Formats: sequence, C-alpha cells, structure tokens
Amino acid sequence: MPERGHHDRATIDAILDEGLVCHVGIIDDGPVVIPTGYVRDGDRLLLHGSRASRLMRHLAAGQPACITVTLLDALVLARSGFNHSMDYRSVVLFGAARPLADKEAVLRTYLERLLPGRWDTLRPVTAQEVAATEVVEFPIDKASAKVRAYGVKDEPEDLEFPVWAGTIPLTLATGAPRAAAGVALEAPSALAAWRPSQRHASTSS
Repeated sequence: MPERGHHDRATIDAILDEGLVCHVGIIDDGPVVIPTGYVRDGDRLLLHGSRASRLMRHLAAGQPACITVTLLDALVLARSGFNHSMDYRSVVLFGAARPLADKEAVLRTYLERLLPGRWDTLRPVTAQEVAATEVVEFPIDKASAKVRAYGVKDEPEDLEFPVWAGTIPLTLATGAPRAAAGVALEAPSALAAWRPSQRHASTSS
C-alpha cells in the first residue's frame, strides 16, 4: 500500500536505530536469508562476523545484498478475519557492502553504538580475534521504510458486529542484568537502564 511508504532519512534512521537484528538476503548457491546483528553509524550499517561465514564472505566480496529490519508494534484485531493485521515499522536496503581495513576501530564503534561506554571497560581485543573477524559497511543510500500505525480499519458494515476489536501492543522488554557464573561485581547502572530505543547513533560517516 503506497500510503505506508516512507523515503525520508529521519523515518529510516529512527527504525534502524531502534532495531537490533537485521535479515540479510544473498544469493550463494541459491537464495538465502541470514539474521545478524547490526548498528547504524551515520550513513552506513556496520556488520561483523566470522571471516569463515558465507554471509561475511559474500558481503566482503562486494556482492549484491538486501537487508531488512522489522519492528512489530501491535497485533491488530478487527471484527473480521480478513482485516486482522499488525502495526509495524520496517526498512529495506539494497546495495553492496565494503570490507573495512581498520577492524579494531570498527568493532569499537559497533559496540559503542550498541552499549555506550562498554568498550573501554573490557579486556583488550587480541590480534588473533581481530584476524578472525570480518567487518563491513553497508550504505544507506538505497533504502525505504514502510509503516502501519493506524490500528483497526474495519469495513463500515462490520462496525456494529458484536465482537471485540482493538490492538495488542507489542514491545521489546529488557529485564534486570543477570551476572555470569563467578561474577561478584554489581552490574553498572547504565546496563540496568539500557533500552534499545534509547541508543543514539552517530550522524557522521
């Protein structure tokens, strides 16, 4: 439905910033769609993974790919089965990735976009870990968003039918941090307060 389409960067960036997982479609011995984490950094998405994975090999080679991100906001329950739906926000991107040489710097940027302040508290990354990792950037220059946010849209003749109609809101909830075995330290307050929608991506490339 054309009215659900959005092409402005403010809408696209807001959806990308709130999302955590994207699905990457590639052609590799046939079509395949692979879920993976990402962050937005200005006009690009950053993705990383094992150099041995077929997804990262495909992306690092600059082969065409399609990336999608979807946020579900509500189940929409109408008075008829035909008009049941979902309120959602989604982004679709087309293009080709580019491998990045300064992998440690990109990994730092990735983690800082996801969990601000976390990188400097960690054990330093090793050369072996960096060598085993592929990092790529994917441009946000061929992107569009679709948004459905109007709830129930029943047929006029259904409005008097005696059945409940409305929406069931859906949210990504975060719980209290759970310490790993053997960890006696208290979780930092920033982690306890972390929410995906509160992340702020850089506006620089």
